[in-house]
Amino acid sequence: MAALLGTNTAFMLFQGIEQEENPRFIREVALAIIAASLPFQGIYFLIYTFLLEHEGKLSQERMDKLHFASAICQIVAYFSLLGVAMMWYNLSLYVGVAFLLSTALGIVLIRSVMSPVVSIDS
Repeated sequence: MAALLGTNTAFMLFQGIEQEENPRFIREVALAIIAASLPFQGIYFLIYTFLLEHEGKLSQERMDKLHFASAICQIVAYFSLLGVAMMWYNLSLYVGVAFLLSTALGIVLIRSVMSPVVSIDS
């Protein structure tokens, strides 16, 4: 998630400068998508830090709510990759499609690996 936050911040900075000099509608939409996801990336880190600081002190109900909120923040953060893909698509159709497909596969992979593990006790 930290890499995604850094990437999105860099895209906002450099593509924002480019947007001022050479405005394009697709870049504007892509930057709006990325900008909308940035607060959720920050909230994810706040939740993560809160959970680390209060490990073992929170009720299970509160933990479940925080984990649910964290998952929502992750999903919204992943949508920022759509904005990045739109900018790549604006440069090249093939690069944009390749990035979008690899992003989708990467999200499926990471969500399947990070899903809760349920153990069956005998």
